[in-house]
Amino acid sequence: MQFTDLIPTVNTLRNVLDIVLVFIIVYVVLKLLRGTRAVPTVVGMVILALLYWLAVAQELWTLEFVLRYAVGFLGIAIIVLFQSEIRQALIFFANRLRFPILKRQRGQFGGSVYDEIVLAITTLASEKTGALIVIERNIGLRNFIDAGVQLDAHISYDLLVTIFNPSTPLHDGAVVVRNERIAAASVFLPLTKNPEISRELGTRHRAAIGITEGTDAISLVVSEETGLITFVESGVVRRNIDTNQLRKLLLDALEMPLIESRRDLANTITKTENEIPTI
Repeated sequence: MQFTDLIPTVNTLRNVLDIVLVFIIVYVVLKLLRGTRAVPTVVGMVILALLYWLAVAQELWTLEFVLRYAVGFLGIAIIVLFQSEIRQALIFFANRLRFPILKRQRGQFGGSVYDEIVLAITTLASEKTGALIVIERNIGLRNFIDAGVQLDAHISYDLLVTIFNPSTPLHDGAVVVRNERIAAASVFLPLTKNPEISRELGTRHRAAIGITEGTDAISLVVSEETGLITFVESGVVRRNIDTNQLRKLLLDALEMPLIESRRDLANTITKTENEIPTI
């Protein structure tokens, strides 16, 4: 067999690979756009493309002239209309390709810092005190931090519970955690625009979802109506989770090793709750 005999086979494999890659990209894009406000806009663009094809096929020169020059501004229109979807798609690909420069920081939070967050969330849930904690990962949240009340304080159970006390000025808004410290409090976040979100979720939950759609941060929410704990990552909501589930989700999201047993954590939480004075 000569080398030239392999050329058709190589070309065939190349064509198959080309089709498969295009299919994967189209599938991922459609999956990201599903259930968002971008769907009607995409449908409108498809209709315009069909009109352009019809104008060329039927020699409708005036319509073809108008649509041809409108295509020149289509690129700018796509960037303006789909800026949030484009950002989310880039984050989606970056998180899955895991380039070394974009790799998540392993072991970002120490065990004591992690326990302080879990204990604070558990206490706030038992008291039905609304709370929203956002933990920064690889994508910086500086724009949101600068707009809030900057603290740059060490994370502690007492500080977190005090911040979300309804009688304090900082309780309204989110706490942003960055590099094992509370970077800012009373931070206002963008709300999700996903129409499929349940109407039962209020502004606090929608803000928790919105920040995880545009960044790789994770959000912890305590409902002031029900006291339920919610964990949000990449726009995916996990409601009504207990302390052990919260701990496991945080460990997985921050890629931390499991260093304590669930029984030890439960005993610690019970001891902390018993130390809280009854008013």
